[in-house]
Amino acid sequence: MREEEKAVVTFTNIPSLKISHSCVPETTPCDPEPLWKADARFTWNVSFGSCSGRLGKFACLALAEKRSPKEFEPTPAQLLKHPLAILGYVPRDAAIFVAGAISGAAAKTVTAPLDRVKLLLQTHSIRVGQESAKKAIGFIEAITLIAKEEGIKGYWKGNLPQVIRVLPYSAVQLFAYETYKKLFKGKDGELSVIGRLAAGACAGMTSTFVTYPLDVLRLRLAVEPGYQTMSQVAVNMLREEGFSSFYHGLGPALIGIAPYIAVNFCIFDLVKKALPEKYRQKTQTSLLTAVVSAGVATLTCYPLDTIRRQMQMKGTPYKSVIDAFAGIVERDGVAGLYRGFVPNALKTLPNSSIRLTTFDIVKRIIAASEKEFQRITEENHKKQNHNAKIE
Repeated sequence: MREEEKAVVTFTNIPSLKISHSCVPETTPCDPEPLWKADARFTWNVSFGSCSGRLGKFACLALAEKRSPKEFEPTPAQLLKHPLAILGYVPRDAAIFVAGAISGAAAKTVTAPLDRVKLLLQTHSIRVGQESAKKAIGFIEAITLIAKEEGIKGYWKGNLPQVIRVLPYSAVQLFAYETYKKLFKGKDGELSVIGRLAAGACAGMTSTFVTYPLDVLRLRLAVEPGYQTMSQVAVNMLREEGFSSFYHGLGPALIGIAPYIAVNFCIFDLVKKALPEKYRQKTQTSLLTAVVSAGVATLTCYPLDTIRRQMQMKGTPYKSVIDAFAGIVERDGVAGLYRGFVPNALKTLPNSSIRLTTFDIVKRIIAASEKEFQRITEENHKKQNHNAKIE
């Protein structure tokens, strides 16, 4: 047998320790911070027959055995038998980032035709001029117009820059939301409704600012005639309008996306949290919850999206959000703020559902892979300890 390693116990007087009235030397969900980190000491009430007293000035710190984590990692044979554990090697943040990108790209491609129709309706008054704008085109007319002038491919015109934009946009947004939720947690480790709204707003603004130039390029390519590629649009914008043209309408974009994502994500989280445990893990629940949250958020924030689109157009007469709001209402009435709302709602509901549901499913898969990886690791640890005792 090999020589056993000996443990050394040291008693040290620590006069600065404060009294804790906790009688349980372990953490709980309500008090996640270990007591030893809070510089506390334990006290117990004890009694011996007719005598009783209080023990104090005592602190306990348990140290786990220091071993290399790679010692107990799954073997190739175990990974083949349990392939889900392979995901355990992927950093959690990286997995969530990629999942957000893929879900966003798939959702945008599926709903691209409705998005194209919505853009034509939103920018109709700027494209055809002030007088003709009084004769607004309808949803069916816009669909027919695209098919007649550009064919089937016309419904996906501008989708490539949209997908290129949405890959980082969706990834940054969902990843940022998870990150901001950690930052806005209270001292008790819980996230309040205000914290969720703030996390959603910050996540929406972060992703929008990072990818906004691609959104402007996508709009120009989709609604202005004569352009064939993103590079052609970008060069022309730089030459004729300068670099600042890539950020026209950023103000209303940030103002619009902050409440939209805040309401959307917050309602999604809160509704799921309020449901019984047996329903939370179901895909149908995620889909229905995503539809409700997206519907409320879209109805609330759509006017700001219309203002942003009209400010992005070349030759727009609007210089500020207030200017655009007053101009649209004066020319088209309040209904003008909601032009394109129907195709946008038809696009947004499945789009948001696909994104949030896919993201929710992937997070569950990641959690399951981590558990599987941990289970195999613990089994290997137990086997090694058992073999060591036999030796």
